[in-house]
Amino acid sequence: MTETSLHAELPRIGVHQLPNRVILAPMAGVTDRPFRQQCRELGAGLVVSEMVTSDKRLWNTVKSRTRMNHAGEPGPRAVQIAGGDAAMLAEAAALNAEMGAEIIDINMGCPAKKVCNKAAGSALMRDERLVGEILEAVVRAVKVPVTLKMRTGWCEETRNAITIARMAESAGIQALSVHGRTRQQKYTGEAEYDTIAAVKAAVSIPVFANGDIDSGEKARHVLDYTGADAVMVGRAAQGNPWIFREINHYLATGQVASGPSDAERAQVMRTHLEALYEFYGDYMGVRIARKHVGWYLATREDGSELKRSFNPLEEPDEQRQFLTRLFGEPEGIARTETQGSHAA
Repeated sequence: MTETSLHAELPRIGVHQLPNRVILAPMAGVTDRPFRQQCRELGAGLVVSEMVTSDKRLWNTVKSRTRMNHAGEPGPRAVQIAGGDAAMLAEAAALNAEMGAEIIDINMGCPAKKVCNKAAGSALMRDERLVGEILEAVVRAVKVPVTLKMRTGWCEETRNAITIARMAESAGIQALSVHGRTRQQKYTGEAEYDTIAAVKAAVSIPVFANGDIDSGEKARHVLDYTGADAVMVGRAAQGNPWIFREINHYLATGQVASGPSDAERAQVMRTHLEALYEFYGDYMGVRIARKHVGWYLATREDGSELKRSFNPLEEPDEQRQFLTRLFGEPEGIARTETQGSHAA
């Protein structure tokens, strides 16, 4: 085990020391407040919001308003901003800090065409001069710590993560997350960790390794190989928020943790659904639940058939009844009804 991983002090982002080495990656359309809360309760040491556009003219949309809703969340509240204009990103950072963001994360990792076509996300890595302007402007604009999420480069021939990492440290960035793929790869192929190891060796600020981390064993391997201070988990958490607990357990003991029981799986899914209804309202909550429940069911042999049964459901009660058919009555329901009959 490398000194810079498990035996070192837990990573710190400015004044915030993380409780462990496992972070939930920001994912558009996934890491909303209900899902962040679920992951935090199951062991994520830090959760990062979905990216918010730096164009405040778009903040009145329903999508932006829900993405910027952190009411009642425990800290540190980390908000990711995306854009390609230094002044706009600086203003967005300042406004989000005023609204309660305790960490600002700059997105230079998103490979989506609609983001890259606007010279934002990982497209920024092609313009190092602009990267420097953005990093310095955002750091100057806020008193809270600023972090950066990036890829290894735009394409195989232009891997410049080490250069940008050094620029980031010089500008005052407090931590780096590096996805072990180029933008050109998107999410195809396998993540490579040599570049992340090189970034870690090049800077003294914390480095978080991202890409294909889907188990405790893989997290341990990546920390060993790269010397990174923490791992960042993205797609492997979809439908599996228990992964944070499982990784923490493996890093602490070297043992594979047992997965959730059916009772716990049912309880977490029910809690998640109720949080979605409360956060989005019944109409949107039902529709967003389809995506998450689809991920929860994906590991089952009959998952595809169950998803086909779940997706047409239009009301919260229909979705609740689906889980009752799948797992049985929630604990306490039958007892409560019995007690009610005695009282009558």
